[in-house]
Amino acid sequence: MGDLLGINVVQGGAGAIVALVVVMILTGRLVPRRVLEDERTGAEARRQELVRERDTWRDTALTESSARRDAQDQVGELLELSRTAGHLMAAIAHPPASGQGVTADAAVVDQVPAPPA
Repeated sequence: MGDLLGINVVQGGAGAIVALVVVMILTGRLVPRRVLEDERTGAEARRQELVRERDTWRDTALTESSARRDAQDQVGELLELSRTAGHLMAAIAHPPASGQGVTADAAVVDQVPAPPA
């Protein structure tokens, strides 16, 4: 059979086997089945907890990304409204010279809906 941990098991007989089992128990290489199953159960529970935590963070990131996208869209709309307000304020501050009326473009007049009858 050969040497195992420096002990020739064949020459030692039963005493060598018992000594080998004791050494393996003391070094932690041989553990009872209950301890092994407890460790496996604990490892599975830790793995499941990590999966739940990962899923929670993923959902949070997706929600935050969606919220950021909505905020960027709103900023674009607010920027357009501020430009419109700026043009309006500039037109109020600098009215057309007297004698010049405000004329409407024919294309714009065509787009105005008719009043209800």
